[in-house]
Amino acid sequence: MSVKAKAIYTFLSENKEEISIQENEELVIFDEKSVDGWFQGENSRGERGLFPASYVEIIRTRSNSNVTDCSISPAGSLEKDSSYFPSIPITPPHLQQPYDDDDDDDWDDWDDRSTVVEDADYSRSPGANGHAHRSPVSNNPNVHYRAKPHMERQDSISSSRKGSMVGRNLNRFSSFVRSGVEAFVLGDVPMMAKIAESYTIEMSPLGPGWQANPQPFCCSIEDPTKQTKFKGIKTYISYRVTPSHTGSPVYRRYKHFDWLYNRLLHKFTVISVPHLPEKQATGRFEEDFIEKRKRRLILWMNHMTSHPVLSQYEGFEHFLMCADDKQWKLGKRRAEKDEMVGAHFMLTLQIPNEHQDLQDVEERVDTFKNFAKKMDDSVMQLTHVASELVRKHLGGFRKEFQRLGNAFQSISQAFMLDPPHSSDALNSAISHTGRTYENIGEMFAEQPKYDLFQMLD
Repeated sequence: MSVKAKAIYTFLSENKEEISIQENEELVIFDEKSVDGWFQGENSRGERGLFPASYVEIIRTRSNSNVTDCSISPAGSLEKDSSYFPSIPITPPHLQQPYDDDDDDDWDDWDDRSTVVEDADYSRSPGANGHAHRSPVSNNPNVHYRAKPHMERQDSISSSRKGSMVGRNLNRFSSFVRSGVEAFVLGDVPMMAKIAESYTIEMSPLGPGWQANPQPFCCSIEDPTKQTKFKGIKTYISYRVTPSHTGSPVYRRYKHFDWLYNRLLHKFTVISVPHLPEKQATGRFEEDFIEKRKRRLILWMNHMTSHPVLSQYEGFEHFLMCADDKQWKLGKRRAEKDEMVGAHFMLTLQIPNEHQDLQDVEERVDTFKNFAKKMDDSVMQLTHVASELVRKHLGGFRKEFQRLGNAFQSISQAFMLDPPHSSDALNSAISHTGRTYENIGEMFAEQPKYDLFQMLD
């Protein structure tokens, strides 16, 4: 059964089985069940093929006698019917499904279909990046909520000028809503009795910023190795991951990176997390693809370890250090049951005590918004132009120089047909010119490895 979907990221196809999709493009998915993280569908240009399931959101429409509403579910999510309306059903405690501690599945096989564990006593709301985040619903009278903000605010410069009303954003798909910021601002997030983690925002001459990680480190990704399991039935590539502060290597598959990526999206809805290198349905074990994925995973890991907040995440530390199968499962479940996600993440923030001028803050936000949009558009343009140039290097330029070289070689062969062979020196020079142009064509084909490929990564 085909369903409609919306692209949340831009994806550029790299082979004939895949199709390119643009951000916010409407798509049609032929089968809602993804295969190895890929959907088969059709884009707005009528092209049919494969694209990553994590790059799209499925649009669902449901109706009853009184109301009709639309909801968007993250591709691959376990939540089949999430709504953006404020009414939230509360599941009785006796219906809560406990975790099975006797899970005997292989630790490499978890997460084949989903990376998010949903509890029955949690209400669902979509995250800023299209991934559902959970808000605990409690009947405990000791749990209290933050005070609702006043319906009117005054500008810090002109106390006589009244601000706008604080209300809910009508666009329930905006990042402001999906990230949980709206719920936090409106006081809909219950206060927690004990918060074990905290992240500090400090002021600097350049403005507010995250406090640096007191124990910085880096991490290497090496030795991609093809391995098998189940007597060769299943094949995969593992990478040796070695953090500098422990020096102890662990071995991770791509699905482990994918689990970590989804945990980061789920928890840090207000932080930009770069997406992983895309999956590929075909050619996964070709040397060029393995090497390209390794390069991109290294760049992704460098960003994670250098970020002052992401590098301190407990789930990230578990990913880098845990080598025991049982401990891995326990840590994985602990990360998936983390309550300080989405809007609750705001409770972990320690903000500066200095007074912030409202007008100055709004100007900074607007400036950053314009910068982010311009940067995003410019990077997309650069990626498109560079990709076109790579195709020309590998195809057009190489082919044209080879044709020119062949033409010179043809003239050389014509001279060889002259019986006296009185122009041997000229004939040799012409033949050498032809071979030189052919070599130039090969050099054009090799050049992207040294500049354009690295820039595109």
